[in-house]
Amino acid sequence: MNDKEELSYSLHLSNDKNKSKKARRSVKNTETGTTSLSNNAIQNHQQLSKVDKHNLRKYDDDKELICTIKGTSSVVEDTKNLYLELFEDARIKYNEKQTRNDRKIENYFNHISNDSKRDLACEIIIELGDMDFWADKDDKFKHKMEEVFKEQIQDLEEVVPNFKIANATIHFDESSPHLHIVGVPFKEGMQNGMEKQVGKSDVFNKISLVNIQDRMREYCINSFNRIYHLNYTLKEKEEGRNVDINVANMNEYKKFKREQEKYKKQLKELNSKTDELQNKSNEITDIIDNLKTTIMNKNNYSISSDDVNKIRRYIEQTNDTTSNLRNANDINIVLKRYEDDLREHSNEVRNLKKKIKTREDRIEELEYDLDNANDTIYELEDKVSELQKMVDYFKELWKKFIEFLKDKFFSSNKYDDFINDLYDKNILDENDIDIIQNNEKDKNKDDFER
Repeated sequence: MNDKEELSYSLHLSNDKNKSKKARRSVKNTETGTTSLSNNAIQNHQQLSKVDKHNLRKYDDDKELICTIKGTSSVVEDTKNLYLELFEDARIKYNEKQTRNDRKIENYFNHISNDSKRDLACEIIIELGDMDFWADKDDKFKHKMEEVFKEQIQDLEEVVPNFKIANATIHFDESSPHLHIVGVPFKEGMQNGMEKQVGKSDVFNKISLVNIQDRMREYCINSFNRIYHLNYTLKEKEEGRNVDINVANMNEYKKFKREQEKYKKQLKELNSKTDELQNKSNEITDIIDNLKTTIMNKNNYSISSDDVNKIRRYIEQTNDTTSNLRNANDINIVLKRYEDDLREHSNEVRNLKKKIKTREDRIEELEYDLDNANDTIYELEDKVSELQKMVDYFKELWKKFIEFLKDKFFSSNKYDDFINDLYDKNILDENDIDIIQNNEKDKNKDDFER
């Protein structure tokens, strides 16, 4: 093993490819809760359930090749419990301040799940080394990554203190060991709404992700070298490389490796036959060297029937081996073509990933701006609510003042003239007149009843 080999490192934060308002609203009514086919952010309960099913391999009875190193056998329950731990005190405190029941939050987990503007949780995927590095490594070597990933969890909690991890599971059943982390980003000290809230764009943005990836890269390679007793370095970061582990591509790679092993076995068998043929050739050479001339004709040679049979078998084996070697050559041509196609496909995928990464970065910036705008809207809504309360208070005070004037200073006719004057001067409007008249009717009715 070359201890100077460089390893690739990937820390990928899942993002939604389709963040339009319409898409995020409609997603709440879909079966899966997703707005795209892959690489999704965890927007709601449905999407979290999908992540739970994938990460914990709940569609497969074979669980030996996954390892949960934080959390339980349910990503959904782990996340719900984390919500209670993080936000329950803030929720209760917020509700105590509310005078309207419709503004109270009964369950913050469900509240965010039904919120089209905010994600319920985040998933981070960490991978060290690509499929070529891990292709020839045994299970014992691979499973030592469990200790590396455990340290990565601790490192992530240190690097991003406002991101709490609900569940972390390692996959050993794909092309390379990789870690799936599901957690909740949060922000504190908010003036509007709950004091502590979900805050993905505040924790993860274009600037913060660069710092997070740089520090986590360094921590990971240091852990790997210490645990494995090696001295590897990291490859330079590749823009657009941090993408989800694609199961379909992984299966294609496994298929290719199986075909390659089969052809290698055939080539090994052919090499063995070639060695055997070489021995036969040496034997025939000895026969020819030992041929004796006859007395009848100096140009003729005499050989035994056994030697003839040996030569005949040699010729047959030569023909068979030649045919097999021709087939082997065809196989090598096919393999070379397969490798070239795979390389070309990888380049195309890499270019597409770069374009996707650029677009995702722009979307992330717009999402951050949108969240800031939403916060401003929430602040304005609260101010409008306070102003409405003040308006209602002064309206009630004005009604009492009118009643006071009527009772103390005016006769019935003068009171009517006074009200009309206020209306003419636009101090009162038609709605105010209707309210006053209705109050008069109610009062006369009460007097009559008394």
